[in-house]
Amino acid sequence: MPSAATEFSEGARIAVSALLASKMRALLTTLGIIIGIVSVTATLTVINGIEGEFDRSMALIGDDALFVEQRPWFFSFDDWWKYRQRPEIPSELAGYLQQRSDYAEAVAPITGVAGTLRRGRDEIGGIGVEASTPNYVDTGGSDLAEGRFFTDVEARAGRPVAVIGSDVVEALFPAEDPVGKDIRINGKRFEVIGTLEERGNFMGLASADARAVIPLETYTRLFDSDPSISIKVKVEDMSQLEAAEEELGGLVRLFRGLDPLEDDDFSINRQEQFRQLFQTLRVTTYGVGLFLTALSLLVGGIGVMNIMFVSVKERTREIGVRKALGATRRAVLIQFLVEAVVICLVGGAIGVALAGLLALGINQVFTAQLTLGTVFVAFAICALVGLTFGLAPAWQAAKARPVEALRYE
Repeated sequence: MPSAATEFSEGARIAVSALLASKMRALLTTLGIIIGIVSVTATLTVINGIEGEFDRSMALIGDDALFVEQRPWFFSFDDWWKYRQRPEIPSELAGYLQQRSDYAEAVAPITGVAGTLRRGRDEIGGIGVEASTPNYVDTGGSDLAEGRFFTDVEARAGRPVAVIGSDVVEALFPAEDPVGKDIRINGKRFEVIGTLEERGNFMGLASADARAVIPLETYTRLFDSDPSISIKVKVEDMSQLEAAEEELGGLVRLFRGLDPLEDDDFSINRQEQFRQLFQTLRVTTYGVGLFLTALSLLVGGIGVMNIMFVSVKERTREIGVRKALGATRRAVLIQFLVEAVVICLVGGAIGVALAGLLALGINQVFTAQLTLGTVFVAFAICALVGLTFGLAPAWQAAKARPVEALRYE
């Protein structure tokens, strides 16, 4: 009696030969499988890519940073007027928090505006012009690549000095050192005193390097005398982030002179709010992707089952000959199961290839990660679909009686 391994190899050989003899029919049968595998592979690829991009982008905000602001980062339209009525955050609050907080390592007021930077005939628009104090660097604003940051004396005097990001350097100073050179920010002359390390983009959208940092006093003198301020607080110890948030809330209430029964007229934001939003989007994306995948694989699986029933019917005499020559039920069952699985794996291979091309397109926006784990999951699903929907036709072939099968025309 032949071993299971021998029966499997023989069944696989016959199954592959049968598929090669009807390539077009097998290919058309795989369409549903292809769509399903593209769906699941693309979903996992996009989510893996977004997760990697999200973690990198969150590092730009800072895991250890809290932001004292007029309103929360996310709120409903119905609450807009309530938050709009809140008083602005004054820049003086930064110094107050720096002196009184037990958890703050560095505190910096930050405001800004979109601007156009020009040098001679060269120009770059859509630049984030940020205004702050010398503490900006200490709060994790960025590291210096060249030159220096502005000093307390320059900040208090409102000197027209600027530290620029790598995108600005590339656009305005492609072949020379920008330090010591003059540029114009929204028409006002500034001296470049330093450049910032390259940081990349935020979620594949806005570049964190398309910016220029100037003293807050300079900003209020030249651009906006009453800006909307955000105060960034870098916490000394990540494990004390919750305690720091609670302490900051109490200090801001004390600074504002709020009564115990009065609601906060400010918000303390942190990147955890982005993570909660991302988790919601992630679950939604998974849900939609899995629904489309399940639907496509169901249709594809039914197609495979139907074509396998047709194949069993057409090859009834072949089944009879094999059984007459000693093939067991198990051998015939394995043959048709392997045939169903191979059909699904071919569809899976095409689906993974198409998903790979899709990932190349997604890479133009953010990093899409088509991992080996994702490919393994895709092929495992294909094998499972083949086994599930190929079992009934394979069993029908396996239980065929040799005498009746040989009589079939």
